[in-house]
Amino acid sequence: MNDDGFSAEKLFNQGYSYTYDDVIFLPGFIDFPTDAVNLSTKLSRNISLSIPCVASPMDTVTETSMAVGMAALGGIGIVHYNNTISQQASIIRAAKSHQIPFSSDLIFASPSDSIHSADEFGNSPCIFVTESGTKESKFLGVVCKSTWNGLSDKQARISDYMNVSPVTLPSSYNFEDVAGYIASKKLDFVPLVNEKDREVVNLVKATDLERMNSLPKLGLPSLGTDGKFLVGAAIGTRDSDKERLEHLVKAGINALVIDSSQGNSEYQINMIKYVKHTYPHLDVIGGNIVTKYQAENLIKHNVDGLRVGMGSGSICTTQEVCAVGRGQATAVYKVSSIAEQHGVPVIADGGISNSGHIVKALSLGASTVMMGSFLAGSNEAPGTYENKNGLRVKKYRGMGSLEAMTKGSDARYLGDTAKLKIAQGVVGSVADKGTVLKFVPYTMQAVKQGFQDLGASSLQSAHHLLRSGTLRLEVRTGAAQVEGGVHGLVGYEKKYF
Repeated sequence: MNDDGFSAEKLFNQGYSYTYDDVIFLPGFIDFPTDAVNLSTKLSRNISLSIPCVASPMDTVTETSMAVGMAALGGIGIVHYNNTISQQASIIRAAKSHQIPFSSDLIFASPSDSIHSADEFGNSPCIFVTESGTKESKFLGVVCKSTWNGLSDKQARISDYMNVSPVTLPSSYNFEDVAGYIASKKLDFVPLVNEKDREVVNLVKATDLERMNSLPKLGLPSLGTDGKFLVGAAIGTRDSDKERLEHLVKAGINALVIDSSQGNSEYQINMIKYVKHTYPHLDVIGGNIVTKYQAENLIKHNVDGLRVGMGSGSICTTQEVCAVGRGQATAVYKVSSIAEQHGVPVIADGGISNSGHIVKALSLGASTVMMGSFLAGSNEAPGTYENKNGLRVKKYRGMGSLEAMTKGSDARYLGDTAKLKIAQGVVGSVADKGTVLKFVPYTMQAVKQGFQDLGASSLQSAHHLLRSGTLRLEVRTGAAQVEGGVHGLVGYEKKYF
């Protein structure tokens, strides 16, 4: 009888609400190397991933670049719906049209336009010319920044000097194909074009390829049966979201997240029924929830995955404002103990700020972790960098912040018809993290080391240790939490890779 520490069943049935930092695992027996740890998992009943990482459907986290980057790494991005139907569908189509693990910002103009300043090029070496000056219209040519710099008449129309027959490659080309072509032709950049409608999909620069070669090697990407990147999308529970869903399905989404701060509602259940009846092939993820009762209710209505977390995000104030929610460690354990019995994977959403939190979430029964602040501030997150007190940052805001609610996210909090809107989130900023293509692989290596210390060679093995009582836990005092972190130093610099 192992009386050292507690089983999860005993620890989480004492009436306390624990979050990740409150608990610690006791080490197990190591009989395999770190690289033998397998992190492959399920997002939902029918969708498998190589790594347990999901980008949150927030308007400062997941759009085209994030969805592309996460799928290339073996995870998935869930595109937010704090935008118009056409904008969200366009993001989905753009992400699914990529075959390489990064997405460049593209700048468009029409032939009748003029370029008045070099600033209009931004960081791009060229501006793409299309019939209407938008991404969706027919591609006609390019204007290179070097060409514009050499003009004597800077007010001339673009049609007078654009290159109408630039070198392009099909968007179906993979990374190796594009890299080989750029190297053989000694090009600085090459546009990737959709062969069907001649729409520009991406711009690949030689400097991008050099940067990619310096990054950790990618594992198996997340691909659908059509060979395209897996991309998910979120919708609300209003009737108007049914029209949105129709466009998202046509755009090619692989998974649907029904996005509510409190998912156990007749609104969400009615939407689940509608999706299951109208699009039976589409995996539906319900939530957010934190209790067994909520889980049972959604499982009864045939959800394919459950999103767990209420008020645990770094920019979420639901617990503070509404006095409703649950500590994330307790929530993940309780919900997953029910979900596992029905073969429904759990997404731990919120409270992830380091690799240790990921290890805890997965070991307590989650199949994946959804990350917001962890990915915000990266190159792939929407928005531009700003300098704040000498630090390079990007905006990060909760979907319950008043700023986000004015764009439509109030429906997530069932407040779109309320006369008074109450904020359940804040607006902040996050330090520059670089590219997800670098820090996510390093993070996954740290997660593998955590699993090795537990004696679990896979997520499935960790879940077996949890349910059998072999995995032992203890609660950490405040002093133990301080001791477990960096302490006693005048100053330090924290770098994980």
